[in-house]
Amino acid sequence: MKNLNLAPFDAADYLDSEEVIAEYLSAAMEDPNPDVFLAALKDVIKAKGMTNVAREAGIGRESLYKTLTPGSHPRYETISKLLAVMGVKLQVASI
Repeated sequence: MKNLNLAPFDAADYLDSEEVIAEYLSAAMEDPNPDVFLAALKDVIKAKGMTNVAREAGIGRESLYKTLTPGSHPRYETISKLLAVMGVKLQVASI
């Protein structure tokens, strides 16, 4: 078997519009594991630029990384700021 040199998949490479970002985050919200949403949020922020998002949200870069660490419990206010910077918002729907 030939050794293939494939680049690792990085979702951030495909998160290029508010619509795609909203769909990606919505899909992540459906998973009962909150770390899935944090990982998706990290992908989106990476696509937008960690430093830029941190600055626009008024959050230190190191604090941003800690916020997105699996197992962290970020405040609603922090998530809301980050989503606003990315041009999306949380929305509630009946199930």
